[in-house]
Amino acid sequence: MNASQNYEKELAFQADRRRASVKFISIVNDLWYEKSIELVLFRNSLINKNVGEILGLHEYAGKFVEKPISIFDSTEIAEAIKSLNLPPSKLDIGKLTYEYIKNNNTTKDAKGFISEILKDAQNFNGIKPKDVVLYGFGRIGRLLARELMAKTGKGSQMRLRAIVTRGEINQEVLEKRASLLKNDSVHADFNGTVQVDLENESLIINDTTVKMISANQPEDIDYTKYGIKDALIIDNTGAFRDEAALSRHLKAKGAAKVLLTAPGKGVPNIVHGVNQTNFDPKSNNIYSAASCTTNAITPVLKAIDDTYGVDHGHLETIHAYTNDQNLVDNMHKKYRRGRAAALNMVITETGAGKAVAKALPVLEGKLTSSAIRVPVPNGSLAILNLKLKTETTKDHINATMKKYALEGDLVEQIKYSIDNEMVSSDIVGNSAPSIFDSHATIVDGESDNVVLYIWYDNEYGYSHQVMRLAKYISEVRRFTYY
Repeated sequence: MNASQNYEKELAFQADRRRASVKFISIVNDLWYEKSIELVLFRNSLINKNVGEILGLHEYAGKFVEKPISIFDSTEIAEAIKSLNLPPSKLDIGKLTYEYIKNNNTTKDAKGFISEILKDAQNFNGIKPKDVVLYGFGRIGRLLARELMAKTGKGSQMRLRAIVTRGEINQEVLEKRASLLKNDSVHADFNGTVQVDLENESLIINDTTVKMISANQPEDIDYTKYGIKDALIIDNTGAFRDEAALSRHLKAKGAAKVLLTAPGKGVPNIVHGVNQTNFDPKSNNIYSAASCTTNAITPVLKAIDDTYGVDHGHLETIHAYTNDQNLVDNMHKKYRRGRAAALNMVITETGAGKAVAKALPVLEGKLTSSAIRVPVPNGSLAILNLKLKTETTKDHINATMKKYALEGDLVEQIKYSIDNEMVSSDIVGNSAPSIFDSHATIVDGESDNVVLYIWYDNEYGYSHQVMRLAKYISEVRRFTYY
C-alpha cells in the first residue's frame, strides 16, 4: 500500500470513529434525559461532551487500563444498556466495556453480557427527588449551582430551588449574580443559559426557575412559601461552623437537613468514600464536608494505611491563593496572609493533618501539616511524606493506588495519573478530589519511607465531593456500577 492509499484509509477510519462518536453521544443523552441513566467513562462525565472530547476520553481509558477501548465497542455497550429496562443509574461504561472485551465476547452478545452484569439493578428501589437550597453564592456555591443545573435531567435527583444571599435583590444585583454564574475566570463559561427575572426575584437557569432569597438570619426564612419542602440546605458562607449555629438552619420552615462546605465543630466531618456510612441520614441532620485538602489526602491515606499501615508522616500542601488573602499588601488578622496573594508564596497554617483523623480515626496524632499559598488562582498539590509500617517499592505503591482507582469504594475519589507532564493547570476541572501522580512517587529502593504527590482542584473537585455527600445524606441514591 502506497502513502496515498494509506492516507485515504486513515481518513476513512477517523470518519468512522467520529460517526460512531456522534451516535454514542446521542445514546448518552437519550439515556440521561429519558431514563435518568448517567454514563461515565472511568469516572469522567460524558454528558454535554463533544466528539473530540469523547475520543480523547477513550484514548485516556485505553492507556489507563492498558488495553484499547474503542468507540465502536463502547457504542455497542451503550446500545445494549439502552435496550434494557433499568432504573435511574450511574454506570461506568469504561469499566463495562473493558470487562466485555476481557471476556472476549465469546459467551454472550453485548445485551446478554450487560443483562447479566447489571441484573441487580432490577431489584433497586426508585429514588425520591430532593429540594436543595444554596445558602451563600461564592466560589463553591456557584460551582454547585452549575453542577446541580447541568445534572438536573428529568429532575429525579437533586433540584436546586433557591439561593440565599444577603442584601437587597434588584435588577443590578440579579444581573451581577447571573454574570458570575455564567462567566468564570478559572472554570470558563457555564455550559447553559442564565437569565434574570426581576418580577419573581429569580434566576432562570437552563429554563428552570431558581428563587433568590435575601436573609440576614437562616431561621427567618419560610421556604414553604416558595413550594420548597424538606430541603437540604447547603451552607457555603463559612459563617456558621458549629452544631449550634448550623442548627439555626433547621428552624426555617421547609428545611430538613444541613450540609456545611467547610470543616465543622461538633458535627460529623465526612470525606465521601471514606466514612459517610458511619452516620445514618435518618438520625443525623447536620453534616460537614470537611475541607478541600482533607478530601484530597484522606482517600489516599486510607488506601495506604489499609495496605501498608502508616506509622507517622507530614503533609505539606501547596495551595492556590484564596479569597481570604489580600489582593495587595494590607492589614490581615493572620500573619503573612496580608501580603499580595498573586505576587508571593505565603507560608501559613492548615488543620488538614489533624482533620484527617475525624474521617479516619486510626491516623489520630500521626500527621503534622503545614501549607504554602502560591500565586495560582486554582489547582493545588498535597505532598505526603510518610513512614510506613511495611516496606515497599515505588512500583508496588503505584500498583496499589491504581487498583484503588479502578475498583472498590474509592473509585470516585482517586484518579490515577499516568501523565509525566502534569502541571497544576492540567487538573483544573477534574471531578476527583485526589489525583495521584504516579510519576512523582518517591521510594528509595525498598523502604518504609515514601513521598506521594496528590493534585486536587480545590474548587471543582471539592464541589463534586459535596455533591456526592449531598446525595448520600438526602438518600437520593441510584443504582451504580463502577
